[in-house]
Amino acid sequence: MSEIRIDALLPQEMATRVEYLGVRKAEMPFLKMFMLAILAGAFISLGAIFATTAAAGSMAITDSGGELAFSTGLPYGWNRILVGLVFCLGLILVVVGGAELFTGNNLIVMAWANGKVTGRALLRNWAIVYLGNFIGSIGTVILMFFTKQYTFGANSVGIAALKIGVSKVEFTFIQAMALGILCNALVCLAVWLTFSARSTVDKIFAIIFPITAFVAAGFEHSVANMYFIPYALFIKDFDPGYIAVVGDKVANLDLLTWQAFIINNLVPVTIGNIIGGAVLVAAVYWAIFLRSNNS
Repeated sequence: MSEIRIDALLPQEMATRVEYLGVRKAEMPFLKMFMLAILAGAFISLGAIFATTAAAGSMAITDSGGELAFSTGLPYGWNRILVGLVFCLGLILVVVGGAELFTGNNLIVMAWANGKVTGRALLRNWAIVYLGNFIGSIGTVILMFFTKQYTFGANSVGIAALKIGVSKVEFTFIQAMALGILCNALVCLAVWLTFSARSTVDKIFAIIFPITAFVAAGFEHSVANMYFIPYALFIKDFDPGYIAVVGDKVANLDLLTWQAFIINNLVPVTIGNIIGGAVLVAAVYWAIFLRSNNS
């Protein structure tokens, strides 16, 4: 009878596993890959919904002279940790439930660098998955808009959503790219750690700290932003009555536009995510654990 191992895989074994799964991901049929990518976009959006609600819940609501006044109920750091912790739901659903996430798929570079995946297959995977993630995110945005959940908590959820959206389009190109690099380094490290896991519980615990860290630190995730910013834009553009009520509570709301979403955030953050995941994590671990096997 073969021996059953219950201990975690060692880094060398993890690298081999990442390479093997990278080949499988790159060779996946279009429809399956695309549908799993749509799921990942929706899953990350669910984490973003949870995070937005938690951010709104951290505000103390008081009635002052007939108007709602908002004050921070938690110190900044603890508020960010709470928001990061609940956002972990997204990657847990992706990893445990099974889905294709663009940022995590930057690890396919390990198989590409070892000659197991062609450059064309790598870019095909990234393009299909990125598009699917976007569709899954926007679909979730549309559904969430019709729920009017942003009016919950005496409008505090919507105010939090708008503030998040505005804050993400105020970055300079270089700042957004740098935040994207650090974000996907942590995301890919979280995914990397799950490859050591022997159980679902192992995977969940491997995800929690790196993902909480990137959200708490304010780093930028391209797929999450496919939900956060369009959701704020939908509220701003398609519910003028709501904006008339809460608009004065959100500074610089005029900066929130679709053009700013693409140019100020999505493009530089995506570039940063690729550098952080493909270079700082995938290429480094390939050089350490797999390069010698191919030389």
